[in-house]
Amino acid sequence: MAALIVVIVIVVLLAFGLWVSFNGLVRKRNRTQEAWSEIDVELKRRHDLIPNLVSTVQGYAAHESGTFEAVTEARANAVSAGATGDPSKIAPAENALSGALRSLFAVAENYPQLRAVESFLQLQETLTATEDKIEFARRYYNTSARDYNIALQTFPRNLIAGPFHFTAVAFFAADEADRAVPQVSFAGTDAAAAAAAGPPSASASAGPPSAAAGEPEGPPPAVAAEGPTPTS
Repeated sequence: MAALIVVIVIVVLLAFGLWVSFNGLVRKRNRTQEAWSEIDVELKRRHDLIPNLVSTVQGYAAHESGTFEAVTEARANAVSAGATGDPSKIAPAENALSGALRSLFAVAENYPQLRAVESFLQLQETLTATEDKIEFARRYYNTSARDYNIALQTFPRNLIAGPFHFTAVAFFAADEADRAVPQVSFAGTDAAAAAAAGPPSASASAGPPSAAAGEPEGPPPAVAAEGPTPTS
């Protein structure tokens, strides 16, 4: 009788352990899926902004057809990869799109008159905000994916992962080169403004020289417009 009670207790404890492990995997998987959905929403918003951005820049640099075609093709590839829902395929496509966008903003840098176009500035600001949201969502997703993948490999969860179809998920990685922030300085506009202001006063020239401008990641200064922050 005592042996039977021990067996029953062991079975109950095992069942309880499996129940806790199963529920833990479900929670981690759902959190990972929720984190990915946030990335997906921001990526789609990014894709929707790019055609208008290309159209605006194209109005001032129509002869830069190669750059516009590259951005359009990269966007199409990113949209196609997004339809798969596989982070391992989406990440390279989005990284390529980030590289194409850097080229687009390099073209825009040669046309300082774009700084006076309100639609361009609004698109640039919105795209920059979207890139920031993508980066935040990417970090949250990768953290969730790491915790979920670790849980799948630890005992006793690894005993139920296969039978209940829990599978590891891929990370959403960004290339280091694609994290660089494109800078659009509009140097021509700055030079024109300096000429209109006239020579500096004697008191101004006597003061210490100003420091060279860096590349802050916050809101763009008055004389510089910052491009989008590519993903990751």
